[in-house]
Amino acid sequence: MTQKKTYPILYSLRNCPYAMRARIAIYKAKQPVLLRDLVLSNKPDEMIAASAKATVPVLVLPNKEVIDESLDVMLWALNETDPDDLLQSKSDDGLTDMLNLIHVFDHEFKVALEAYKCAKRYKENNVAECREECEKYIQMLEQRLAVSEHLSEGFLFGAKESLADIALLPFIRQFARVERQWYLQSPYPKVKQWLNKYLQSPMFTKVMAKHPLWLETKEEILLGLPTQVK
Repeated sequence: MTQKKTYPILYSLRNCPYAMRARIAIYKAKQPVLLRDLVLSNKPDEMIAASAKATVPVLVLPNKEVIDESLDVMLWALNETDPDDLLQSKSDDGLTDMLNLIHVFDHEFKVALEAYKCAKRYKENNVAECREECEKYIQMLEQRLAVSEHLSEGFLFGAKESLADIALLPFIRQFARVERQWYLQSPYPKVKQWLNKYLQSPMFTKVMAKHPLWLETKEEILLGLPTQVK
């Protein structure tokens, strides 16, 4: 009798930027995982038991190892398989440089972004000031992308897509949605082109597909594939 294959399990929230970038890396790595969508108001006991943090993403490997930081999930997936060389394996300092940029956005830009979102949501009088703080980091990306403007496809680390691109993508998407009309007229053509390329891609459509909540159906969705595992 053939033994049923055991897949890693990913607990995820569709619109959480951290869960989003974990799903993108898993999809890019072509690593099959069972996706369990949830809502924060109703977390599966299995997820809470696996990770005391109880925040998405949580990846549970077949050997019961738990990975519950989004960047660590991304690195796990791409260290398993990296068909597009997003880790830029041939560059001596490539991964270090990418991780340094991601660290800046995770620990500095994210703080500024949350302040910007709150100022807009609660109609505070410092929206423009909060936006300008975010713009310091958007300008950094614009300059990076401008370096590769002569290339047919410009990314944050030259002509090739990298870990940094997909790690920052969900947060730049959030920034673009805070004041949509301002963003559309903003002086960041390279960032807008870069973001649109992702948002209009088949990959993003797949990664952002809406699935039934796992607690309601117990259907196991194999991420990136149409197959449902009963």
